[in-house]
Amino acid sequence: MSTTINAKQLRASLPEIVRLVRKGARFTVLYRSRAAFDIVPVGESAVAEAPLEHERLYRAGPVGSSSDGRTAAQHDGDLYRT
Repeated sequence: MSTTINAKQLRASLPEIVRLVRKGARFTVLYRSRAAFDIVPVGESAVAEAPLEHERLYRAGPVGSSSDGRTAAQHDGDLYRT
């Protein structure tokens, strides 16, 4: 989980941010109200990877059908070899 801070907070508390990041904390820094960059511990990916089983879209069931009459589940089986 990432904590959001703005650039002004980063400048004002850089030593504390560094200390927290070394302990595993992650920060998203906003610049002009937009996410500009992430601060993550060395050797970690900026994007936390969760198992697919926890993703709602991955768990979603098939919906609809295609113009060739096959179901979404049949197309998924072809695409994903399930």
